[in-house]
Amino acid sequence: MKSEILAALREAKEYVSGQELCRHLGVSRTAVWKTIQKLKEEGYRIEAIPNKGYRLADDSDVLNERELACFRKTAWVGETIVYYPVTDSTNIQAKRLAEEGAPHGTLIVAGRQEAGRGRRGRYWESPEKEGIFMTVLLRPDFSPGKASMLTIVAAMAVAKALRTYSDVSAEIKWPNDIVLNGKKICGILTEMDTEIDSINYVVIGIGINVSNQKFGEDAAAVATSIVMESGKRIQRTKLIHAVWEQFEIYYDKFCAAKDLSEIKEEYNGYLVNRNRQVRIIDPKEPFTGVAKGITDTGELMVETEDGIKLVSSGEVSVRGIYGYV
Repeated sequence: MKSEILAALREAKEYVSGQELCRHLGVSRTAVWKTIQKLKEEGYRIEAIPNKGYRLADDSDVLNERELACFRKTAWVGETIVYYPVTDSTNIQAKRLAEEGAPHGTLIVAGRQEAGRGRRGRYWESPEKEGIFMTVLLRPDFSPGKASMLTIVAAMAVAKALRTYSDVSAEIKWPNDIVLNGKKICGILTEMDTEIDSINYVVIGIGINVSNQKFGEDAAAVATSIVMESGKRIQRTKLIHAVWEQFEIYYDKFCAAKDLSEIKEEYNGYLVNRNRQVRIIDPKEPFTGVAKGITDTGELMVETEDGIKLVSSGEVSVRGIYGYV
């Protein structure tokens, strides 16, 4: 009955009377009232006005398998959705599901992670009801050498979704950190399982800080959230699908070109590093220069006194971002 009542409330522009819900569902007023209370306990903001009825508030932010299925508009991402109220990490679960034969496009979402990770094994804060923690499972048919570019495809999708759905000025710190007002709001971790010349699967994990109001001591200087920077409260389920709608567009372009040539110019337009001084932290040869954008295969072009150098690994720090001055 929960799904039927939610559907009726979503379809209505104004209030829906309890009597109308009773007639529609063929149940008593008491049954309707009890179901409404259960929905409220799950986090739905449902207003009840005597002689008018019930109305679902636009800013209800509930994350569960039912909501994820309800708002899905993607072509193939999320045909299979797996939701965990709590898990270790969505990447770990995605890899387990991949080994069990889960199909291309399987979407794994968690309400909270207890072992969320970023690049280089860094801990990723994953508090309940404050962020988005999700992973997509891919089974591409291109060579393993091209898989690393999927991180940039995902970064482009997240930045575009944040701009179009959340209306915030998201930018990209090469290669895949999403920043807002100079601080990080999203991290992306791509992992894969391969043979010599083929890919068994790729998992792309994405964590987005949505309504966080504070961070731990280690992250406070560099991390932020959509709410902290814009004051906007958004529905996580809708943002999740906005990301994957954009991902499908960029993924199709990438697969057709077999590189980033169809995405590169748009990505460079989002690149916060572009035309700014960067320091390339490399154990073998650290250097500084001016970032000029990416190549068709995702390397960062850095202009130095000795000419253009291409960076495909290492960590880039940007003047004014992450404490680099």
